Parts: sequence; C-alpha cells; structure tokens
Amino acid sequence: MSKKRVDEGEGPITSINVTPLVDVCLVLVIIFMLIAPFAMQAGIRAAQTKAGAAVGIAQAESNVSVNLTPETVLVNGKVVAWETLPIALTHAIAKSKDKLVCVTATADTDVGRVVDVLDTSKQMGAKKLAIMKQGD
Repeated sequence: MSKKRVDEGEGPITSINVTPLVDVCLVLVIIFMLIAPFAMQAGIRAAQTKAGAAVGIAQAESNVSVNLTPETVLVNGKVVAWETLPIALTHAIAKSKDKLVCVTATADTDVGRVVDVLDTSKQMGAKKLAIMKQGD
C-alpha cells in the first residue's frame, strides 16, 4: 500500500526568484549615485561672441579687456608682463562695474594661454567671462 509521493522539492522550478535581481540593481543604482558627482568635469563658463553681434548689453569701458597675442598681453590697453598679470587683473576687476572680463585672442595664440587668462581672471574675482576672436 505504499504510494510514491512526489515532494514539492523534487519537481521542476516553475517560478523565478527576482529578489537577488532587485538587490543587485539597487546596489548598482547606489554605486552610480555615489560616482556621478565625481564624473562631472569642472570647467569655466564663458560667453562666446556670436556672428553678427554688433552691440553688447554691457558697455565696453566698464569691462576689463584682455588682448592676447603670442608675444604680448594687454590689460585695458596697457602692456602687462605675464608674471604680473594676476595683479593687473585684480586692479582692473576691482574698478569694473560688471566684473566682466573680455578675452580677445588672435588665431595663432596658444589655447593654453587663453585658458590660463580665463582661470586667473576667475580667481582674481571676475563674475563673468567672455571670449572673442580678433578679426583676420
């Protein structure tokens, strides 16, 4: 009279356990949330001139103008040595109304020098930065 009894554990698995999948997904989400702020690159915001822009909102005399050529650096029309640029920028920005620094460079000026001027300007107190290209 013995009957063979089929236990529940011996049959095929017909359902999927999603708990480990959800756990792994939540851990990945947490990892991405922690890493995301470090993946953002720091940079300098700058206003770039547009083609055909003839007039600006701010007056040119109330801004700080930095002209770059491969040989010279001019701050508000005065030749400045590269070593004394931070001091000259500090004085010019202090006198500026809008704390706007307009960097104008020739096409053959090294991009690294332009970035150095933008970075130095920001460190010396500039609130806004603009990049312009001298006409050919």
